[in-house]
Amino acid sequence: MSSPSVMIVEEIHSRLGVLQPEYVDIYDDSASHAGHAGSVAGGGHYDLTIVSAQFAGKNTLARHRMVMALFVDLIPHPIHALSIKKTLTPDEL
Repeated sequence: MSSPSVMIVEEIHSRLGVLQPEYVDIYDDSASHAGHAGSVAGGGHYDLTIVSAQFAGKNTLARHRMVMALFVDLIPHPIHALSIKKTLTPDEL
């Protein structure tokens, strides 16, 4: 049986599929936030980097909004914090 953290990472990957990403990196940083109010309540902290052609022609804010819209029902629980490190197009690599 998968841990809750593994299941959330799998859910994040699944939902990002609509953006047809060429690359996704999800880092579970929950352990670094042990004792934090959101962590105590069971919410995880995740860092995300994603590369998708669907970001072409969009500024950083629009790209982040596209990503965050996929997770509104998971915040603040089971995701307490989702830090979007990079949203790039393949041409920006």
